[in-house]
Amino acid sequence: MRRSVSILLAVALLVMPIIIGGCGEVEKVAIPAQKFPDKPITVIVPFSPGGGLDLTIRSLEKFAFKHLGQPLAIINKPGSAGALGWNELAGSPPDGYTIGATSGEMLLLSLYGSGKYNYITALSPLAQIASVPMLLAVQADQPYQTLNDLVEYAKKHPKQLKFGNGGMGSLSHVLLEMLNHGAGITIEQVPFSGGGETIPALLGGHVQLIFINPVPIKEHVKSGKVKILAVTGEQRIADPVFAHVPTFKEQGFDITINNWQGIAVPKETPVAIKNKLAEGFKAIINDPEFKENMEKFGNQIEYLGPQESTDKWIDDKQKLEKTLQESGILEQIKTQKK
Repeated sequence: MRRSVSILLAVALLVMPIIIGGCGEVEKVAIPAQKFPDKPITVIVPFSPGGGLDLTIRSLEKFAFKHLGQPLAIINKPGSAGALGWNELAGSPPDGYTIGATSGEMLLLSLYGSGKYNYITALSPLAQIASVPMLLAVQADQPYQTLNDLVEYAKKHPKQLKFGNGGMGSLSHVLLEMLNHGAGITIEQVPFSGGGETIPALLGGHVQLIFINPVPIKEHVKSGKVKILAVTGEQRIADPVFAHVPTFKEQGFDITINNWQGIAVPKETPVAIKNKLAEGFKAIINDPEFKENMEKFGNQIEYLGPQESTDKWIDDKQKLEKTLQESGILEQIKTQKK
């Protein structure tokens, strides 16, 4: 009997370190996710300050500590129509402490095949925040009052009008080429590092028109410095400041593209950390005060979770590719970018 007890004790002594060691390994994996986040989270915004995406992320920042337990540290990395910022995001350590703002323009870069990464496979979406139509804005004192007036003016004054875009290959670049193609006109493109930089260029008369998100241009419309000729959505914008503006479709042009805004992380980020971040951003986006702030800007919340956002990325890329290939704009922009 004593011999049996001795054997059992010996086996127990051999097994205990393995069990403890195993528990230690589980603990090492579990503790980071449990404690996450325990320091500020960096958010890369791939465009210059003052643009629509930048302002949306800064709105999120105000609610981050409440719903994530840590502040957001926003870093603007403009350049190459967003590619510099998204490349840095895709190549960041997948620990959840570097995340990034995303927009529909990200899909365009994948279509051009000129980026360092295929962002659809290199990044994982956490949430879509909003789906935003783009506005065709001009100085209020220009002679054209409608989109058709602008087209007629451009035909009579070829290459005299200049258009400020958010970078070669950006959505604003694509939209202007769609207008050029559909109207049979030639308006020259002037690239900037982001939509925020095109606004002072418009106000200063350096360019005559821009495509812009409603958020950063709203106050200039209210002050009477800027007028809006068309909106790219399927429907007019509900905001009273823009409600009178007809869509491109109403005016005979097949331009119906919205630019969504969201948040993503590097693909290899652990699932537990992705889930914590996704839950936190869902809580922010659904916070009544955040929604109210966004509506004041003129942004309409359109929340999508991680899987819904992934599906939308894939679907939107296919639609954009079809539209741009059929019009010949895809090859045209690839050539221009070279």
